[in-house]
Amino acid sequence: MRESLATARAQPVASLVSVIMVAGMCATVLLTTGRTVGAEQSVVGSIDSAGTRSIVIRADPGAGLTAGVLDRIANLEGVEWAGAFGGALDVTNALVPDGTKVPVRLAWSSGLSELGVPAKQVIVNDTAWASPIALEQLGMPDKIGGLTSSAGASYAVAGEIRTPDYLAMLEPLVIVPQTRDTNADQTVSVLVVIANRPDLVAPVAQAVQSVLAVDDPTKVKITTSEELATLRALVQGQLGSFGRNLVIVVFALTAVLVAAILYGLVMLRRKDFGRRRALGASRGLIIALLLVQMAVLSIVGTAVGTGLAIASLRLTGDPLPGPAFLSALAVLAVAVGLLAALVPAIAASRRDPLKELRVP
Repeated sequence: MRESLATARAQPVASLVSVIMVAGMCATVLLTTGRTVGAEQSVVGSIDSAGTRSIVIRADPGAGLTAGVLDRIANLEGVEWAGAFGGALDVTNALVPDGTKVPVRLAWSSGLSELGVPAKQVIVNDTAWASPIALEQLGMPDKIGGLTSSAGASYAVAGEIRTPDYLAMLEPLVIVPQTRDTNADQTVSVLVVIANRPDLVAPVAQAVQSVLAVDDPTKVKITTSEELATLRALVQGQLGSFGRNLVIVVFALTAVLVAAILYGLVMLRRKDFGRRRALGASRGLIIALLLVQMAVLSIVGTAVGTGLAIASLRLTGDPLPGPAFLSALAVLAVAVGLLAALVPAIAASRRDPLKELRVP
């Protein structure tokens, strides 16, 4: 390592050219493919935020859909989350009987903690949790209070929950969590299922439909995000293909140029390598010296090129690619530098000491 660094310092022009080549490669990839990948991730993220994995089942009164369906859905593969919600009951702030009416729903799910509902509650099956929109409409700035309905039902609001994208259609959201073994035969009006991946939406929707066990299937409507999932795959596939082709071209061109530069340096230093071989240096040592030297220069060039490209993208307001892309780019840039140096290194190790040291 020490000798490789000394050799790099002894050839400032050649080392600088190598660093500039690698830096230019990384900067070019980031400013082209990296910008494309950032845009792709932004678009895919926007599509995902709309709920590409959601399956919503709405059951009209008389359909016969009950909360027990969650036990059957739990046996299905490809399901990340499922929740059942009862019919809406209009309630108002107990201190403001003439206030704004907000719907409250009984809720069954083993994953309500994702909404902010504690796993253990002091009062089971009668405690309500409300979203910020619902709390504002109810006039509860302290996030606690009482709810009453015209039918005489009453609930205590214990806190605030967040509303994920797949439950936005239920806003203003006020839920009363129910234990899985309580009121399993209670009627459900909305069932929400989240698939593990967008491409599983269609098969999971079919599987969920087969276990609904409703009395009247005509009163059940299933809405999926299959079209959004298809759009997501199409966008990701097209942009990804463009990015891969461009990266291959840029890296191949840079590898050829770096190899040419190093081969020229090897020819200029052929007597040096001949002396090393005459003094007992093995071919492996000669190859290692050149590869380590190029690895150091590649790392420096990668850091410089990546830093400049990221600064440029931030200044222009373009989306940045994720950490995985940046890490992969750095590893690939160093690997390309090493591969480009391999042929010149092998050529240097094969120089005949007698021939190189012969005085004309």
